[in-house]
Amino acid sequence: MKLLLASKSPRRQQLITQLGFEVQCVTLNADETVAASLPADQVAEAIARKKADAFDRSALAPDQVLVTADTIVVVDGRVLGKPSSRTDAIAMLGSLSGRAHTVYTGVCLVCGDRQTSFTESTEVYFNHLEKSDIEWYVDNYSPYDKAGAYGVQEWMGMVAVSRIEGCFYNVMGLPTPRLYAELLRFCPEAAVAKKKSARPRQ
Repeated sequence: MKLLLASKSPRRQQLITQLGFEVQCVTLNADETVAASLPADQVAEAIARKKADAFDRSALAPDQVLVTADTIVVVDGRVLGKPSSRTDAIAMLGSLSGRAHTVYTGVCLVCGDRQTSFTESTEVYFNHLEKSDIEWYVDNYSPYDKAGAYGVQEWMGMVAVSRIEGCFYNVMGLPTPRLYAELLRFCPEAAVAKKKSARPRQ
């Protein structure tokens, strides 16, 4: 099984590679807007499905699975995507300071005429942050490609995150335990191949 990852995120590519899958990144031009009335916990999955819909499925080989994903941060019911500017990033981190927020990652899998999707959520608790620390992080790490304006694997995660309830990798942008289980369920032939490859050599 070969995965086509429709994402520009180097973190997602790294995580899928570490799971042991052969992965190729593809670029999509998808409309990622969703209805304002859509509940916050459904937004990421809806965007992941819209990304999948933008892909030409006839281009998928029989042994290929398209993986699309989207990650958002939600605090007080407000959805935080990627910051558009330095001011926006500082404001986002300020709104997370000393509080808990939820990270949602929606994932969609496509293989032939089959499709499935799911959402994983993680609760993240932040310590209080001084504005000078927020500004230093934004200026030195430029987290403009990250939902909520921070990377949990970076300096901000090391000093701000006091507790996580749920999947750590989900906060990075891909819930790897759930993805692995879903891939084996979605593509049972891959599970069979994995079992055969795991047999000890005689």
